[in-house]
Amino acid sequence: MARLLIVDDEESIREVLRQLFEYEGHEVREAASGPAALAEVDGEPPDVIFLDVKMREMDGLEALLRLKEKVPDAQVVMISGHGTIDTAIEATRRGAYDFLEKPLDSDRLLVTLRNALKAKGLTQSVARLRSEVGARHEIVGESEQIRKVLERVERVAPTDARVLITGENGTGKELVARAIHRLSGRADEAFVEVNCAAIPSELIESELFGHVKGSFTGAIEDRTGKFEQADGGTLFLDEVGDMSLPAQAKVLRALQEGTVTRVGGKQSRHVDVRVISATNKDPGEEIEAGRLREDLFYRLNVVPIHLPPLRERRDDIPMLVRHFASLMVSKDGFDVREFTPEALERFKEMEWPGNVRELRNTVERLLILSSGPKVTVEDVEDLTSPRTDAIDLGAELFESESFAEFKEQVERMFLLRKLREQDWNVSETARVLDMPRSNLYKKMDKHGLVREE
Repeated sequence: MARLLIVDDEESIREVLRQLFEYEGHEVREAASGPAALAEVDGEPPDVIFLDVKMREMDGLEALLRLKEKVPDAQVVMISGHGTIDTAIEATRRGAYDFLEKPLDSDRLLVTLRNALKAKGLTQSVARLRSEVGARHEIVGESEQIRKVLERVERVAPTDARVLITGENGTGKELVARAIHRLSGRADEAFVEVNCAAIPSELIESELFGHVKGSFTGAIEDRTGKFEQADGGTLFLDEVGDMSLPAQAKVLRALQEGTVTRVGGKQSRHVDVRVISATNKDPGEEIEAGRLREDLFYRLNVVPIHLPPLRERRDDIPMLVRHFASLMVSKDGFDVREFTPEALERFKEMEWPGNVRELRNTVERLLILSSGPKVTVEDVEDLTSPRTDAIDLGAELFESESFAEFKEQVERMFLLRKLREQDWNVSETARVLDMPRSNLYKKMDKHGLVREE
């Protein structure tokens, strides 16, 4: 059992996190402000702290610095509803273990907690979380496409061969990576995930390879990188095509030599890491455009696995619906509801641009909002209709009181549309818009644009 501290001035956030972590058997304490958190750690120090960035009295970055002074061994995970590059960089420099954006996903929270505990050496808690995460990440389906994927997973898992997983957003690339790890000889070691699209280019090298104290302004202590954290286990490079070219060169060198050097350091460290990578892009197009190194691609693409979109395996949809419903009933306390045959047929007719991820979210919405003991085709029609928040451009824009306000509204609507089209992948949206990613982050912060549930 790990000791956790949740620091957030929103009671609803604290309550959700408390329920999630207490269900996993951990001891959870709460603090509604930075000063309250500092007082709370005077007793028994927590193992992991989940700390909000925006709080009254004392903001999260200041609280982070003071908490690290009082409990330097605690792993601190920052959470924010308006994450920016500058905030993420500063949090990392002040010793944060990780940075998560709201809305918070329960699976990602459990994975982050597991990795934080692994970094701290709490192996008992890691084993419990590994079991829980494994149960939530099963590959479900009986179609020919999924059988071929599972067959390749079973063949490659016992080896140390590198695997490149391709497929659209939401098809389950992370699930396949975890399945390979669970079936490998490294299953008892760490599975460390790096979302290359979510880490600013200024931070990616420090994130992957670590840094030494004093290597840059704000580097107040040595920090291990993801390669070292995954030593003996598996490193999953998600959206690997979004890495900067300098970072790609260093990853290539690490794969060739089996060693890493921390930013600002001189000593090379040997690492025994199996690398699994994933991308939602066409590697050939990325190489041709100069965004992906061809030599790195060949190093990563020893065994390719392609995941089909949900629209190409519609016969798996009823099984997936029942699986998600059963999981939500047993793990999340939802009421038991049966999906009628007509409802399942309607699911099979839908396009699912967000793939399995969208299907799961829809099942959850129906279990929450539908009435009666069964989910009917009428419920599906009512609760999966086009977005209720779709924007009537004419009505809203022409209510603007000035030309400046009109331009602000247009920019916000345009960015929101493009972010949704790219499934809120900021790097890909910035590429499509031909805009520096840092500028896009600033505009998202300016307009209050955050990923929707």
